[in-house]
Amino acid sequence: MNFWTYSCINSLRALPALRAWEERYRSKGLVVVGVHAPEFNFEKDPARVRTALSDLDVKYPIVQDNRYATWQRFGNEGWPGFYFIDAKGDVRGYRLGEGHYDEAEQLIRKLLTEAGQDVTGIKALPAVGAGIEAEADWKDLRSPESYLGYAKADNFQSDGGLVRDISSQYRPAASLSLNQWDLSGSWKVGSEYAALAGPDGKIRYRFHGRDLHLVLGGASQASPIRFRVLVDGAPPGSNHGTDIDAAGWGEIKEDRLYQLVRQAGGVVDRTVTIEFSRPGVHAYVFTFG
Repeated sequence: MNFWTYSCINSLRALPALRAWEERYRSKGLVVVGVHAPEFNFEKDPARVRTALSDLDVKYPIVQDNRYATWQRFGNEGWPGFYFIDAKGDVRGYRLGEGHYDEAEQLIRKLLTEAGQDVTGIKALPAVGAGIEAEADWKDLRSPESYLGYAKADNFQSDGGLVRDISSQYRPAASLSLNQWDLSGSWKVGSEYAALAGPDGKIRYRFHGRDLHLVLGGASQASPIRFRVLVDGAPPGSNHGTDIDAAGWGEIKEDRLYQLVRQAGGVVDRTVTIEFSRPGVHAYVFTFG
């Protein structure tokens, strides 16, 4: 059993292992069940979850746990959370967070063997993720998850601080140190996200990591919101993420996580600027890899 949510980078980077286990051991009785426990309100929408499952090629059963009832019964502590349950229904293992997938697979093999299955003919190989699901570059990661809604926001540098729940005009800070951020333009900052309330809005963040992601929403397939990403004031070129091109252009069509930067060379401190073409954008959280 895997507790996850579809806009969480930690959950997304665990998917290659989950898919591999389901494919390798399904015929031996393994059942992978995902428990989708949303972090943000938009993730509670069943239609959005179904779209995400299709886009992410998740084919095993998913339980939607909008009220955290299953989460609470298991005493789960975060995303991704893994529970390993034997053929008798007993929980035999719990892991929180990414990594150690080789040890987890060995436990799966042990429990299947106890249930009378022969898994010796199945090779236990690392599951390598691509694109947004690639493992983080942990040795060069120095930027933490950073929320834009005031309930969890930290290190905000625009003069006057965040103004809660009303549209306000923000100006960029004179400079940003590592893991600091600011806003430009008219924004309405709520507890979960910052919403652009006028044209020509910008977000800046000073980060250190191979990858930079931002959870974005507020648009639709029929009316996408165009945006541009600059890295140290210039188009990203070969440092662009999977959701933008080399010139830095991308579109918000669904509420989800967008990968904006993947540094192709050496990882150094960078300042990313995201410029939005029109109001309506919802910006939730920066994550890194």
